Amino acid sequence: MSHQPSVVAVLRYQDAKQALEFLHDAFGFQQTMVVPGEGNTIAHAEMSFGNGKVMLASDSSEPGTGGAANTYSGVYATVTDPDEHCARARTAGAEITMEPTDMDYGSREYAARDLEGHHWYFGTYQPSVS
Repeated sequence: MSHQPSVVAVLRYQDAKQALEFLHDAFGFQQTMVVPGEGNTIAHAEMSFGNGKVMLASDSSEPGTGGAANTYSGVYATVTDPDEHCARARTAGAEITMEPTDMDYGSREYAARDLEGHHWYFGTYQPSVS
């Protein structure tokens, strides 16, 4: 049976491969998907923990250009109507950093920052947890 979480953490790491191992060894997360990136990086990975999911990837910054300062984390939440949700967020004062967009992997989503700068992503993509 498959469960679809409605909130998914999104994390960037300087060494995403090491993070995959650490999250498994230290916290018991199970690797469910890994998409390799250029130059021995991780473009996208997913790990499950109970009914929850973590998506992670390598930080896209080049070494020596800011390092950890360019690493970010955020929260991804599934919504049925990203356009309507985006309009509500904008009205409430959220800074929209990506307008509702149809993604290559079939999701429609948008991105925003809250009043303290935290990254939030909302879309129709629902990773399943077996």
